[in-house]
Amino acid sequence: MKITDINGYILQSPREYLNPQGSEEASGVAYCFLLKITTDEGITGWSDIETAPHVAQSMISAPKTGSGFFEGLKELVIGEDPFETERLWDKIYRGTVYYGRRGVAMQVLSGFDIACYDIIGKAFNVPVYKLLGAGYRDKIRAYASTLFRSTPYDIKKACEYYLEKGFTAIKFGWGVFGENRKNDIALVKAAREAAGDNIDIMVDAGWKHNRSAYDAIELLKSIEEYKIYWLEDFLHPECYEGYKKVKEAGISTRLAAGEQEATGWGFRKLIESGIDVAQPDISRCGGFTHIRKIMWEAEYAGIDICPHAWLTDFLTAASLHVNAALPRSLFLEYNVSDNAMLRDIIKNPVLMDKNGMIDVPQGAGLGIEIDETAVKKYSINL
Repeated sequence: MKITDINGYILQSPREYLNPQGSEEASGVAYCFLLKITTDEGITGWSDIETAPHVAQSMISAPKTGSGFFEGLKELVIGEDPFETERLWDKIYRGTVYYGRRGVAMQVLSGFDIACYDIIGKAFNVPVYKLLGAGYRDKIRAYASTLFRSTPYDIKKACEYYLEKGFTAIKFGWGVFGENRKNDIALVKAAREAAGDNIDIMVDAGWKHNRSAYDAIELLKSIEEYKIYWLEDFLHPECYEGYKKVKEAGISTRLAAGEQEATGWGFRKLIESGIDVAQPDISRCGGFTHIRKIMWEAEYAGIDICPHAWLTDFLTAASLHVNAALPRSLFLEYNVSDNAMLRDIIKNPVLMDKNGMIDVPQGAGLGIEIDETAVKKYSINL
């Protein structure tokens, strides 16, 4: 089998990406990027990629330079065998090394790798988790992943809505959190009161406020009584020593981070800083090829992995397959944003049952079917 073409699709939502003004759901991303691999045997592989779509598109179509280090994706992979994931990963990494290693180049490489696994699964008629070597479970517990509301009242109303939907865990993140310490505490308190003691509450503090390790320790102490499951991404992504200082302060709350990190090498450094939960985004960390290496690093360190997944059901499905292959699985992050673009392009959406559990796809590859008519509807570069 040979790769004959690579296409990127930039999708634009008809709505802006705004913080909720009340208790209503967030509108989700303004743009989305899809990658499609076509082969000479008629099998296609798909992935979504959490990245800057317009920049990603330019990386795919960049011309050959002759240097071997500034190449575009098409120049590197057309004519290659998608089954050779390790070699292709290395070829793309080296071929983009002077402008890549992280950021968009790594994210496009991740999406390419995911789409290759989708092809391999379809070729053998098996789900991706079998390619990863394990199917420890066929259902994963989901948590509602959403933005913070501005007031305790709106947080309580939002919690009531997610509980009615069947979620047994809720994560609030970003939004107004970090702007006012007293309000931050009030919002977490409101979430705990509305959810009760049997629902897990997570907080994604967001690193945009550039906290110091001292600030993070004080924040954790101030909300410790509300027994959140974890505090996530509360320091700058490269502040490894800061995470270490927070861990050494003896805080009982789990520390989670990693959606900005990439590669097994990067996660080794992050894990060594003392986090309790690594959160690789499969469309950003290096795809399935490197999630396997990250899983080993986490197992060696004795910590958990919970993939970051906040895009379409392609990324949701990829995360379900990883959760199925993990010896110990915590949650599936489920994007609950009110965004028709992210839903319409999927023919067989991922659904949660009344107990807050989601089935691991059993179809070939990722197990997700694309609606190319809907892709055309939202695409701005066809």
